Amino acid sequence: MIQSRQKSGILRHAAGYFIGIGLFLILIPLGIVSLASSEYRIFSIPILPYLPARVILSALFFIPGAVFVLWSNLFLFSRGKGGPTDIAGLSISPRTKKLVMEGPYRYTRNPMVFGVHSIYAALSLYLNSLGCLLVLILFFLTVVRLVVLKEEKRLEKDFGSEYAAYRKKTPMFFPRLFNIGKKG
Repeated sequence: MIQSRQKSGILRHAAGYFIGIGLFLILIPLGIVSLASSEYRIFSIPILPYLPARVILSALFFIPGAVFVLWSNLFLFSRGKGGPTDIAGLSISPRTKKLVMEGPYRYTRNPMVFGVHSIYAALSLYLNSLGCLLVLILFFLTVVRLVVLKEEKRLEKDFGSEYAAYRKKTPMFFPRLFNIGKKG
């Protein structure tokens, strides 16, 4: 029975990561590339015409984004004993058993959301598409409404006053730069 539950947990983790990688790191970036190359005028309005500046600016968004995505997944799995794939009340991978407030979670309550949207912004900047950035803003607002706000209610229910205290001191998305390097 225990071995069957462990096997089921491993399969759910694998499914969660497979779906997450497929959707957030493959399909959505492909959608951004597709929009940037579409014939609609808004997607061809340039942001920054100078390629070297776009490459540098894109790297400044991409690198921290990738670090936060990888780092937060590692911490959820190793410290929280669960996975990130809990969308709109549907839990694909096992939910975390412990509230994670360390590592990337000491800087932002949603390091994965911050990370993937930083990657999407980097891609939109590199592709030089104002339209893609506008779509990204709408997508971000949709994710906040459909995923993050519901997840916050679940976390408060699951972890009570511990989560409420964490929520008061940690920003929802954008890391506070003055927290970098502090233990907490």
